[in-house]
Amino acid sequence: MNAAYSHLYRYSIPFSEPITVKGCRLHHREGIVLALKSGDGKSTAYGEIAPLPGLHNEPLPAAEQQLMAVLTKNDFTESGPLSGELYPSVRTGLEMALFNLEAQSSQQLPHLSERAPAPAIALNALLFGDTATVEKRAEEYYRQGYRTFKLKVNAAGAEEALRSIRMLKSTYNGSIALRLDANQSMSLDEAVEFSRNVPEGSIEYIEEPLKNPEQIEELHERTSIPSALDETLWQNPELARSIPSKCLKAYVLKPNRLGGIKATLALAEQARNKSLQTVFSSTFESGISLSFYALMAACCAALPSACGLDTFRFLKHDLLDKPFAPVNARLDTQNLYWNGQKVALRSIKLTSIWTL
Repeated sequence: MNAAYSHLYRYSIPFSEPITVKGCRLHHREGIVLALKSGDGKSTAYGEIAPLPGLHNEPLPAAEQQLMAVLTKNDFTESGPLSGELYPSVRTGLEMALFNLEAQSSQQLPHLSERAPAPAIALNALLFGDTATVEKRAEEYYRQGYRTFKLKVNAAGAEEALRSIRMLKSTYNGSIALRLDANQSMSLDEAVEFSRNVPEGSIEYIEEPLKNPEQIEELHERTSIPSALDETLWQNPELARSIPSKCLKAYVLKPNRLGGIKATLALAEQARNKSLQTVFSSTFESGISLSFYALMAACCAALPSACGLDTFRFLKHDLLDKPFAPVNARLDTQNLYWNGQKVALRSIKLTSIWTL
C-alpha cells in the first residue's frame, strides 16, 4: 500500500529525572511523529524520528528539514525506500512508518525475518549510583520479575562499581545475569585492572569497555572477559567487523543510531552468524519505537536475549493510548506491536500536512 497523505507532529516529554548523555544534560525528550495515511483513510501508520542530543550528529531541526525534503520528493516506497544519504534517525522513522503501513493494510505483523517472532522477550533493568542505591533498585526490580541487570561503570567509580558487583553476586547467588556498560570510558590498563578485580563468573560481558576499541582483543587476551559492541558499531563499522568473535559476547543494537530498520536487521543477522547475542536497545524513544524494536528483537532469535528497552521508565508519559510496559519484566511482543499503532493524538502537536 502506498501512502496518500502524511501528517507531521512534534512532541516533548519530560524526563522523570534529568539525564546526561555525553555531557548533554537533558530535561525533555523531543521528537517528531510521522503519520502515513492511506487514500481511503482506513489506515494510518506511525514512525518516530528522534535524534538524541549528545548521541546523534543531527539535531532535531535538521532531521525535520531532511524529512520534509523526502516528503516533497515523495522519494520512498515500502519495497525500495529512501534513496540517497539520510540521517539515521530519519531513515529509521521512515522505514518504521512504511513497515507499519503495510502491516495496517494486511493486518499481519511486518515481515522482518524468515523466523516467526518469539511470543515474549525479557527486559534488562538499568542500575546506576552508589552501592546502596544499586541494592535498593535491584531489590525492587527483582520483585517485579527482572532477572537481567545492566550496571553502569567507569574508571573514576571503579571501586564503587566493584562493591556493587560483589553485593549483587552475594545477594542473588547466580539467579541473575549481570552486564556492565562502561560507555568507552576506560583506558586499556584501567579496564584490565578493573576486570581482574571482578569476581569470577559474576558478569556476562562489559559493553564498550575501552576509549580505544581497537584494544578489545588485547583486553580479552589479558582478562578473558568478553566485550559487547554498541557505539563501535556505528562509529567504526569496519573495526567492529574485524574484532574476533572470540572476544565478544553481543551486539547492542540501537536502530535509530545504526541507520534504520533494515540496516539493524542486517547487523542482527551478522551477529547471529558469529554466534553473538543481539541486545536491542533504545535512545529514550516513545512506545511507538519501543513496540517496533521489541518485535525486531523477537524476530532475530528463537530465544531472544534480554533487551534494553526499559528506557520507557525514564519518561513521565508515553505517546500511546495504552503506554508501553512489560508484564513481569517481559514484553508480549505481538500485543505491544499492535498497541504501538494507537497513538494518543492529544500528546502530540500537528505541525504540517502533506499530499504524497
